Amino acid sequence: MAFELDQASLSSLYREHAEAMLVYFTRRCYDAQLAVDLVGETFARAYSRRGSFRGASSADAEAWVWTIARNALTDALRRGRAERSALGRLGVEPPQLDDDELVRVEQLAGLVELRAALAQALAGLVPEQREALRLKVILELDYSAVAVRLGVSEAVARARVSRALRALRVTLDSAEGVA
Repeated sequence: MAFELDQASLSSLYREHAEAMLVYFTRRCYDAQLAVDLVGETFARAYSRRGSFRGASSADAEAWVWTIARNALTDALRRGRAERSALGRLGVEPPQLDDDELVRVEQLAGLVELRAALAQALAGLVPEQREALRLKVILELDYSAVAVRLGVSEAVARARVSRALRALRVTLDSAEGVA
């Protein structure tokens, strides 16, 4: 027997998971406003696609909604740069959380602690890895440009970025477990 994903069950999922989802998004994008928007986007997608749900239990529904959340985050990160640029060109200012709301979300997600852990992890990287990471992630250069800037092969540039990201992940995963 299939589990019926109706408005009531989606509302229940929202009540049970919205706060955890808000923390999840905030810790991944470090932007409280975007995190709030992504929670809304996740449940809007779930509501509009509820007819395609084929699970057999509330646990299946929960997993389905979290999959939608991960996809919403991926989509937002992909389109974010282009969207911010387009909004700037059009002079459109999207609605924003007020300062108290931003502080509340950041506290809920433990961003102060995560930022401190990230700074410590970055400081702990060897300089070559830190610079490769800066060029790839912050400056958004492709690997061939990173390699040229560092005076190394593209394979070495990829390896440095990969090792840096792995070290950051270990540190941030530990920090998330504490927060």
